[in-house]
Amino acid sequence: MKDSFCKIHPIAGLLYFAAVISFSMFIMNPVCLIVSLLCALTNAIQLNGRKTVFFALKFILPTALLLALINPIVNHAGVTLLGYLPWDNPLTLEAIIYGAASAVMLSSVIFWFSSFNTVMTGDKLVYLFGRIAPSLGLVLSMAFRFVPRFTEQFREVRTAQKLLGKEKNGFVEKTKTAVRVISVMLSHSLEGSIETADSMKARGYGLKGRTAYSSYRFNKRDGICLALICVFTAALIVLRVLGVAKYRYFPSVKGELMGIDSIIFYFIYFALMIMPFTVNMGEGIRWKRLQSAI
Repeated sequence: MKDSFCKIHPIAGLLYFAAVISFSMFIMNPVCLIVSLLCALTNAIQLNGRKTVFFALKFILPTALLLALINPIVNHAGVTLLGYLPWDNPLTLEAIIYGAASAVMLSSVIFWFSSFNTVMTGDKLVYLFGRIAPSLGLVLSMAFRFVPRFTEQFREVRTAQKLLGKEKNGFVEKTKTAVRVISVMLSHSLEGSIETADSMKARGYGLKGRTAYSSYRFNKRDGICLALICVFTAALIVLRVLGVAKYRYFPSVKGELMGIDSIIFYFIYFALMIMPFTVNMGEGIRWKRLQSAI
């Protein structure tokens, strides 16, 4: 069965990812960070496959570890002194914990954007912003499509260079090959941007009164998902305003992790974060029931 969450209405999808990415970035509670990372990883595996996620981990893990190591070196806030660095700057426990928390937050946000790029395709962004802000819709569509398209074309150009025998051993030769490939990619990207702009202009994109066909229809499932997203998001915002699940790292690590209010907050937070997986599981069960009834 094809992924069901990708078929969600663009309005519901945009609100969902706006909520989960915002919460992942600004709620630094350790429990919420772990929940966000696990749910983001689960959804990314379900949407993009294991190979794509493992390929992303090759870049995410080194970046996260580097952030966790750099933060205690440049950040000296905190009251729990562990010692001094070779250049006489203090090393604090709070800086180490905050660096680890920042690394988890960065990893979860990257995975959420990976899922966003899969679900919110260029057609959906143009559908949402095409009439309100045509230029913004086109720019967003091109921006989110740029990275995967650039990566695919980079592999094609590099493969062509290998087949032509221009990729040789040695630092100087490898540098020349890299410069040549980057030059080809830049030229191709600029040419593609000009062709896209001319094509959209020729089709009358952004003109007043222009109509456009849309295959997106708001159904009952979209209404339920949108209602749940709004309810969960509103509940989390209200609880945060009331001070539930707040956690600080400076000047000392302090926060209530296992209170009754915090547990309720975690449950709602988890329900929001795991929604794509839940939707797909529900559709999978429904599909199996329909098959068994045949």
